[in-house]
Amino acid sequence: MLCLGLSGGLDKVYENTVGPQNTFMHDGAAVLVQDGRVLAAVEEERLNRIKHSNKFPGRAIRYCLATAGVQLGDLDRIAFYATETYCNAMLESMFASQPKANIPLDAKLLLRTLLAQEFGTEVDASRLSFVGHHQAHAVSAFAMSGFEESLVLSIDGGGDFLSGILAVGSGTEVRQLEAFPEQNSLGLFYLETIRYLGYGLFDEYKVMGLAPYGDPAVYRKLFEQFYELHPNGGYRVCLEGIGPTLLRNIQPRKKGMPFTQQHRDVSASLQEALERIVFHLLRHHREATGLKRLCLAGGVAHNCTMNGKLLYSGLFEDIFVQPAAHDAGCALGAALMMSDEVGRPAPRERLKEVYWGPDLASEHELEQELKAWAGHLEVERCDDVAGRAADWMASGAVIGWVQGRSEFGPRALGNRSILADPRPAANKDRINAMVKKREGYRPFAPSVLEEDAPDYFELPNGAREFPFMNFVVRVRQSKRDLLGAITHVDGTARLQTVSCNSNPTYWALINEFKKRTGIPVLLNTSFNNNAEPIVDTIADAVATFLTTELDGLVVGPFLIKKRTATLEDWSALAVSLPPYASLHRVRSFTAPDRQETVSQIRTNASAGDGLRISDDLFDLLMRVEGEGVLGHLLDVVTSNMARREALVTELRGLWEQRRIQLRPSTRLASTAATKQRSRDDRHAMNMA
Repeated sequence: MLCLGLSGGLDKVYENTVGPQNTFMHDGAAVLVQDGRVLAAVEEERLNRIKHSNKFPGRAIRYCLATAGVQLGDLDRIAFYATETYCNAMLESMFASQPKANIPLDAKLLLRTLLAQEFGTEVDASRLSFVGHHQAHAVSAFAMSGFEESLVLSIDGGGDFLSGILAVGSGTEVRQLEAFPEQNSLGLFYLETIRYLGYGLFDEYKVMGLAPYGDPAVYRKLFEQFYELHPNGGYRVCLEGIGPTLLRNIQPRKKGMPFTQQHRDVSASLQEALERIVFHLLRHHREATGLKRLCLAGGVAHNCTMNGKLLYSGLFEDIFVQPAAHDAGCALGAALMMSDEVGRPAPRERLKEVYWGPDLASEHELEQELKAWAGHLEVERCDDVAGRAADWMASGAVIGWVQGRSEFGPRALGNRSILADPRPAANKDRINAMVKKREGYRPFAPSVLEEDAPDYFELPNGAREFPFMNFVVRVRQSKRDLLGAITHVDGTARLQTVSCNSNPTYWALINEFKKRTGIPVLLNTSFNNNAEPIVDTIADAVATFLTTELDGLVVGPFLIKKRTATLEDWSALAVSLPPYASLHRVRSFTAPDRQETVSQIRTNASAGDGLRISDDLFDLLMRVEGEGVLGHLLDVVTSNMARREALVTELRGLWEQRRIQLRPSTRLASTAATKQRSRDDRHAMNMA
């Protein structure tokens, strides 16, 4: 039996309808399950390149169907990650905010229409279901845990008019014990606070990383005004009081401004408050039910610091955190719920890996695509990429590493990763500044050979397997100075253990690094920059490689370095606008007493997202129909060499921000490859 689970929005990538509430309809994904086992799963953001995509997951569905070799009509059940009542309420809210918009008010009809438009197949209404949001979260965790029985906690910002549920999982059943209303949302509690630290939705993990730099005692009494702990594990949060109270007691930080010690202390107090509430809740229900195991899901379950403290506390003998705990994981839960409903429950096995996304192309296809970048890339095929990549890193290089199928969820687990030597503390600063282009305090995670993990990290309860970076653990005191790039300020790290059985390619790379350095650990962070989701395809990887300060790239069996590209090489590329980008000319204040017409490029419907570009570049991009060869477009706009170079530089800046796309032109790629072969032949003759 084939069951498809979906999460995400109900409009297409090029449509700019008014979005629903921020706490719902994001993190689009599709997951295909056959008889309770996952065949394929991918987040829509990996494919449409929109972070936390709130669009209909059409590409993700296509990938899942193609992987299984089936058509939409072959599916037994399709499930969406929220109740029909809630979805209809969201559609009514959207219509109320923009009554002239063409927004259907029937969620099932809208979903069936979208599927018919995308796949040319009418889906019978009896095969289409809407499931409880938090029930999907809970099932996604318990069904993958391998537990016969456990407590299950789902907590996030909101969904289905709730902010979470507590349940008991037993056999194949997840039975709800308690539901938490939206006004008691721990996700919104965190979000409402971080607004005064210059952060917003999807930035919660940044504050989790900032918290160890602060002292929770400074604002402990202040934060105790924001929540109450009640008997029997109950609690209440006071969302409405957070803003006014913080404004009276701290200097709010604006986005991009420096952090003060005040901001660090608020982060620490917030993190402590979250942990106190969750421990209070779980401690009671652990005692009341006698259950010794715990499953976690929902966006708040991505708080790895909290998870680590739960593990060290000994409150539970074992804890399983669903690695895609955010809303994309609801697509997994929805698919599993349908599979169980038709009599094919998930087997009771512990989840070991989530390499469920698109695979790399064939070696021949990889080679052809890399050759098309001949003016920009120096490519070498190698039978020992693990050994050579380990040599690069041992010599100080920071590399991109792309192998096999991509990971499902928000973390690169060794198949779409940026990797480096974990020892020099300077690597952390370098990667934050020059590659990820993010705040310097942000920590990086270690990947360690599973068999060596206890020698470097204090693993609680005798645990040895941490394959998903779900827990912050303590680095052994004797190893903290040695592992300077991955040890956080409080002596901890967000750990991934790597098994030879689950990912032999990545295990072999770390082992080769160990042979050269004696260290069975690598610094691992997701392969992306600050403007994009994690890369998925070779095209994504090349784009990120060429727009960051990475030293090398390894894709399949190929070792890749950068060439110094000429203006001619850049002019040979094709330029296009991604489906989510648009061009505008608007009247704008450029000084307090001056208005003028300016050119902008936007990546959503909001004028506030507009980035000013030169009028010459606006004219060039307006000439693009689908895509255009950059050199031909430059010929139309200007013949002045200095202006051409300036336009190419401006385009490269937009490419770095993913507001435009650059790729080899199919018409010119073969010519560029021929020129490069000739250049290489001349170089070889000169060397001879």
